[in-house]
Amino acid sequence: MPKKQPKKKRPYTSRPHLFTSESVADGHPDKVADHISDAILDDIIRQDKDCRVAVETLVSTGMAIVAGEITTLAYCDFVAVVRNTIREIGYDDPATGFDWQSVAVLSSIKPQSPDIALGTHTKMRRRQGAGDQGLMFGFACNQTPTKMPAPIYYAHRVTERLGEVRRKGLIDYLQPDGKSQVTFEYVKGKPARVDAVVVAAMHRDVVSHTQIKKEIIDEVILPSFPANFIDKKTKFFVNETGKFVIGGPRADTGLTGRKIIVDTYGGYGSHGGGAFSGKDPSKVDRSASYMARHIAKTVVEAKLADECEVQVAYAIGVADPVSLLVETFESSVVPEAAIEQAVVDTFDMTPYGIIEYLDLLRPIYKKTAAYGHYGRDDPDFTWEATGRAATLKKRAESLA
Repeated sequence: MPKKQPKKKRPYTSRPHLFTSESVADGHPDKVADHISDAILDDIIRQDKDCRVAVETLVSTGMAIVAGEITTLAYCDFVAVVRNTIREIGYDDPATGFDWQSVAVLSSIKPQSPDIALGTHTKMRRRQGAGDQGLMFGFACNQTPTKMPAPIYYAHRVTERLGEVRRKGLIDYLQPDGKSQVTFEYVKGKPARVDAVVVAAMHRDVVSHTQIKKEIIDEVILPSFPANFIDKKTKFFVNETGKFVIGGPRADTGLTGRKIIVDTYGGYGSHGGGAFSGKDPSKVDRSASYMARHIAKTVVEAKLADECEVQVAYAIGVADPVSLLVETFESSVVPEAAIEQAVVDTFDMTPYGIIEYLDLLRPIYKKTAAYGHYGRDDPDFTWEATGRAATLKKRAESLA
């Protein structure tokens, strides 16, 4: 049985405090880059499940640069994939300095390193090694129905709503770039109310600040929260510089993997540092992070703990993890060591086991690129299911 680790408790949970997380819209430059990288992965994995893909994208004024390592028998028309992705996001106006029809697409793709391939390609696929060393975290808690921390969950709902009202024409002057930030007040460790909401929304230069602030509050912010979280003291900040006309890749360079905290737990849970987008599931940065989230959520769903963080680590070319840690911040109903052993007994944590169990060799990745990889109600997000909760609970209780 794994050695029991010393307990730790969040230092701020026992007193009233504020906690803030941010989200960014699908048209944010970094998210444009993530979308392109994942769109390329989807196009290749649809044709070749044995592919190895690690794609990075850079977007700036009038250009998109794709680079990385791909080994595959598939054919990918990079120019078409890049332009179609940009079009789907909504960059169709040349005045923004970045539109799908005129963007220059440059590519610098080479095969996966043969030294890395030695660890991941094997005739015994069940012993497929990890594609790299690294540590990954998964987190879950009882703050929302999706077992996500409230600040990041609702920050995503704000940016998701921002995209929805833009696409539906409910606010017809909006452009694709944008951000949100949500601050919750916590009392006795629970989210009690929303203290502040910040929104930056790119727009055409046809509207006053007064109008856009009112319409963003009415059409975007308020519909994104349960009414009981908003009160008379909640503060709203919308485009506080007064103007957000120049945005997207024209205003800021976008890079794949630069929003890893937005992609995960908004800073509430730990992060191992590895980005997700553009990586096929042989890369444990992505697949093991999804599995760690699945395990943490299953622990909370099984009512073994109110809050759970799982750390797992790998060595390149080695199938089994080098370490596994379950931390419940003094909220577990059985010893954490029992939960750890139950996890080992219940879940296959090898790369092959994770890929098979979560069914990751599918073109499902572009939809993960915005609004978070976790806490989403989508059947393709298999890591959000908790079908083994009863099995895990029974095993943990038998070991306690």
